[in-house]
Amino acid sequence: MTQNNNQLPKDWKWVKLGEAFSFIGGGTPSKKESSFWNGNIFWASVKDVKGDYLNSTEDTITETGLKNSASNIAEPNDVILITRISPGKTIITNIRTAINQDLKIAKPKFKTTSKFINYYFKSIERKLINKSSGTTVLGITLNNLNEITIPLLNIETQNIIVSKIEELFSEIENGIKSLLTTQQQLKTYRQSVLKWAFEGKLSESGFTGLEDEQDERQNKKSGKSLHPENPDSDKGELPKGWKWVKLGEVIEKPKYGTSKKCDYKINGIGVLRIPNIVKGIVDSKDLKFAKFDEKEIESYSLKEGDILTIRSNGSVDIVGKCALITKTDEQFLYAGYLIRLRPLKKLILSKYLINILCSIDLRNQIERKAKSTSGVNNINSEELAGLIISVPSIAEQHRIVQEIESRLSVADKMEESINQSLQQAEALRQSILKKAFEGKLI
Repeated sequence: MTQNNNQLPKDWKWVKLGEAFSFIGGGTPSKKESSFWNGNIFWASVKDVKGDYLNSTEDTITETGLKNSASNIAEPNDVILITRISPGKTIITNIRTAINQDLKIAKPKFKTTSKFINYYFKSIERKLINKSSGTTVLGITLNNLNEITIPLLNIETQNIIVSKIEELFSEIENGIKSLLTTQQQLKTYRQSVLKWAFEGKLSESGFTGLEDEQDERQNKKSGKSLHPENPDSDKGELPKGWKWVKLGEVIEKPKYGTSKKCDYKINGIGVLRIPNIVKGIVDSKDLKFAKFDEKEIESYSLKEGDILTIRSNGSVDIVGKCALITKTDEQFLYAGYLIRLRPLKKLILSKYLINILCSIDLRNQIERKAKSTSGVNNINSEELAGLIISVPSIAEQHRIVQEIESRLSVADKMEESINQSLQQAEALRQSILKKAFEGKLI
């Protein structure tokens, strides 16, 4: 529907995008023809549309590939618009690039600048999404795109609007940088807290029942216990009464999850998968189901205090991520890409264990064991059981968990406040863009 021109400044008017632009589509050369690919022509797809400017693409094609496909070329300074998969997102290209079928080049029929076009499309991104459709892939048709309107302005007014947007965006960006810096500092602080905790620097040390008389005599003699993976490092020192142990010594045998096929539509038991392991807890919103017999239920059951850890993923950063099982989570079973760790309660607390598994030392151990050149990183149950951890007495573990939770709860509140501020900053961006193209900034 055309905007009411009475709502605009007197020298503004709305026109349809179909009148103001030519939208040029793209295509994909056949993947079966090796001669079409890895040439000297950039070839952009949705995955390349990140940020404000396009400077390179993940894929390239040859002249032959370009000629034997529906792809077209965007020249430097053109604005590229996504119309399928993530409709509404735009980018200004700094390079000469071909495009695929999910993108369109917005070629203006009026005197304008790429920045003005880019900011305008960013201001209507939500509108483009709302006008899109599709059951598996969301997309906006050319007919629907052409019917959306744009204010037709002289170049001087456009430049004033762009200048005002950038001035206000600059102020927001400075605030965002400050928030992101604080966010990074909080991340560093969290790791420092965990490092101090598991080096025995957060509370008084207590004697552990894990060491034998020979270990105790050695500790009394040296006054310290060095990390077995790096015995020459001062960073491995532990207080008297602590001990380095293998993870397998303080937990039951690690247990792999079910390989049974799960689906959203099955009327069965919920099965936890990799997406359900989120920031140390189970997030059961995205849950699949499967049917199990009594023996299977017993085998893949969960108890409060268990820890589920991710054993395999394309990203090594994801391998070893954990979630602590609560009473509510006992209703679920778990899938094969997860491993269940069940702490021996007399030796280690669940909350102590999940915190130490999140520490930088354990992350380094896990990533060294899991890292692969094949593209799939994996840590198996034996490698998990072989991880080296520091363990004090149960009483000391209780004190450490309390100290960690006390310190990190403050950090969590700050993190929540930062995230809210970042969301507000994005909302403010959209408000500025909306006002800019309603003539309310000048």
